[in-house]
Amino acid sequence: MNCEIKEKDRVGTINPIFTCQPAGAQFVSIGVKDCIGIVHGGQGCVMFVRLMFSQHYKESFEIASSSVHEDGAVFGACSRVEEGVDVLLARYPKVKVIPIITTCSTEVIGDDVDGVITKLNEGLLKEKYPDREVHLIAVHAPSFVGSMISGYDVAVRDFVKHFATKTEPNGKLNLITGWVNPGDVKALKHLLAEMQIDATVLFEIESFDSPLMPDGSAISHGNTTIDDLRGTANAIGTIALNRYEGGKAAEWLEAEFKLPTVIGPTPIGIRNTDTFLQRLKELTGKSIPPSLVKERGIAIDALTDLTHMFLSEKKVAIYGNPDLAIGLAEFCIDLEMKPVLLLLGDDNVHYKEDPRLLALKDGVDWNLEIVTNADFWDLEDRIKNRGLELDLILGHSKGRFIAIDNAIPMVRVGFPTYDRAGIYRYPVVGYEGATWLAEQMANALFTDMEYKKRKEWILNVW
Repeated sequence: MNCEIKEKDRVGTINPIFTCQPAGAQFVSIGVKDCIGIVHGGQGCVMFVRLMFSQHYKESFEIASSSVHEDGAVFGACSRVEEGVDVLLARYPKVKVIPIITTCSTEVIGDDVDGVITKLNEGLLKEKYPDREVHLIAVHAPSFVGSMISGYDVAVRDFVKHFATKTEPNGKLNLITGWVNPGDVKALKHLLAEMQIDATVLFEIESFDSPLMPDGSAISHGNTTIDDLRGTANAIGTIALNRYEGGKAAEWLEAEFKLPTVIGPTPIGIRNTDTFLQRLKELTGKSIPPSLVKERGIAIDALTDLTHMFLSEKKVAIYGNPDLAIGLAEFCIDLEMKPVLLLLGDDNVHYKEDPRLLALKDGVDWNLEIVTNADFWDLEDRIKNRGLELDLILGHSKGRFIAIDNAIPMVRVGFPTYDRAGIYRYPVVGYEGATWLAEQMANALFTDMEYKKRKEWILNVW
C-alpha cells in the first residue's frame, strides 16, 4: 500500500483537465467593478473562455479582444492594443480598469505590452481622457506554460500590486477567495459576519448569480472596487484560501507591507473549516460564536447519518483545480472514503512539495496515485485498461463522458459545470458546504444503487 506523487508517464495531452492561463486572468478581471479586460491575442482566446463562463454561471460577461490576425502575428500587434483601449473607453464611460492580458501568440512575437501601457498613459489618456480615472494593467499570461490556475494567481497579484497603497490602517481583513462559486462567497461572508469580522473579499463574485431586473440589465460584474484593492495594503492581515489561486498576492502583501498572512487550507470539510475559523480568530482576535458551533454540530450530525453506512470504503477519483481537489481528498478521507486517484492538470513543479500532498502520502494505508500534469486519458486509461475500480468520481463537467461510458456515478464540483442546474449557487466551503457535498455524494451513490439493483433495499429501511 502506498501513495505516489508523479507526473504523467507520457508526452502530450489527451483531453486536458484545465484550460490556459488567459482564462484565469479573465476570471479575475470580471470580478472587478468598472473593469473590462482586453485579451491581446486571437478572438478565440476570448470567445471560448467567455463561453465557458456563460455556460457555468448562466450569465453574460463583457471581455474584449485585440483580435490579432495574420498581419499582427508577423509584424507585431501593439497597435491593436492602442486601438482597443481607445474603443473601450469611448464606448463604456464607466470603465476605469483595463487589464491587458497577453496570450501565447503575442508573447511569442514579443509584443511589448508594458511599453504600450507607458505610451498610452503618456499619450492617449492625457490627450483624449485627461479628466478620467483609467488604470491599465499588464497581465502576462502566455498559454504555453501553466494553466488557468497560474493565470488566475498571476492576475490577482498584478491587480493587487498595481493598486495597493499604504495609508492608514482600515481594520479590515483581506480575504482572497480563489476560484470559487457565488455560493461559496455567500457562505464565506456568512462565517465572517457571524464572527463580526469586517473583510475585503477579493475578487468579489457573489453577484455573478445575477438578478433579472425590470430595467432589462443582464450583464454580470464583480463587486471588488478600486478602493477595495487600494485598501489591501492597510489591512490587519491577509488570508488566501487557496495556495495556488491567490497565494502570490498574499505573499507579495506580506513582503511589501509586512501584513500578517495565512495561506490555506481551503475550508472544505469540517476539519479545514475548523482551521479556517481558528486562523480568523488568531488574525482578528474575534471569538468563534455559539452560532457557528451549532452549525458545526448540525453538519457533523448530517455527516454521521451517511458516513459509516453509505460512504465508508468507497473508492473515489478526483480531478480539478488543485486546491479544490486536495481539499476534496482530505474531506473524503475524513468521511472514511478512499481517494485512489487524484489528477492535477498542470505542470506546477511545487506540487511535490505541497505539505497537504505529503501528508496524504504519509497518511493513507491504501494505494493512492497523485498525478501531476494529468489529463482525462489518465482517468480513462486506468478505468478501461488498468483495472481501476471506482465507486464515485468528483470533478467538473468535462469528465462526464468517462463517467457515463463506464457507468460510474459522478458528482459535479468545480469549474466548469454546465450539465447540472444551479451548481454554482451551492457552496463547497464551510459547514454548509460540507453537508451539501456529503449529501450530493450519498445521493449519487443511492441513484447508482437503484439503477444497478445493488442493495437498493437498504434505502427502504435506512
